[in-house]
Amino acid sequence: MPELPEVEVIRQGLLPHVIGRTVLSIACSDKKLRLPLPTSLLQQWVQGAAINGIARRGKYLLFSFDNRAAMIVHLGMSGKLGIFPATLPGALHDHVVFCFAGNMQMRYNDTRRFGCIQVLPPGRLETSDPFAALGREPLNDDFDGAYLKEKAAKRLQPVKNFLMDSRMVAGIGNIYANEILFYCGIHPTTPVGSISRKTWDAIAEASRAVLTRAIARGGSTISDFVNSSGQQGYFQLELMVYGRDGERCKRCAALIGRQVIGGRSTFFCPVCQK
Repeated sequence: MPELPEVEVIRQGLLPHVIGRTVLSIACSDKKLRLPLPTSLLQQWVQGAAINGIARRGKYLLFSFDNRAAMIVHLGMSGKLGIFPATLPGALHDHVVFCFAGNMQMRYNDTRRFGCIQVLPPGRLETSDPFAALGREPLNDDFDGAYLKEKAAKRLQPVKNFLMDSRMVAGIGNIYANEILFYCGIHPTTPVGSISRKTWDAIAEASRAVLTRAIARGGSTISDFVNSSGQQGYFQLELMVYGRDGERCKRCAALIGRQVIGGRSTFFCPVCQK
């Protein structure tokens, strides 16, 4: 699943191509994603409108338009948003095609169809926050040890599960939770209620450092992630623990371990992480 860095890479890649451009027409497939495609709303509020901006909140992309409508895109497990010439034939799993002048298209492709697209009518974004249930952004200044310790108070869950809980932290998934905890030297099963403020400060700083580096490297292509230009990311080449069970730790040469926590494969160094 694309996590915060991959979604941010896509956002940055789309910006120079679509900002200020008017959506001339929209074509939707008849396949259902995680939610039914809002075809009528797309044609009513997005078609004919110009894209003013693209923001990111956690793993969500938020498109704003000059008519004050908005569109939320979640990529799910395998969703992609890319820019293509209109002359290039569509792919099998293209579900929404946004057409612009100059024979340019933005295509939403989703093989597994776990993503979703929502349309907010004009003005709705100004009166309600569709992301109110999400925790703080780990790249923002207000994401710090004090915030994390307050959220973790009286909780017993493992720290890895806590970091992946979107109500606590927005945008961190399995890949980056593993990597962040390695950089902090914290075992992923550590109960959050036992973690000190100093350690939470280290987790906040490591989160910012790991995610920023991943964005700079174009994200992680573990299975099929590509950016808006169809290029793979490179951060997977720098992963310290994720997917490396049975291999040697790059720091101490111990064997990387794996166990299932909260139904997700978890990777750690038994020596570096206590």
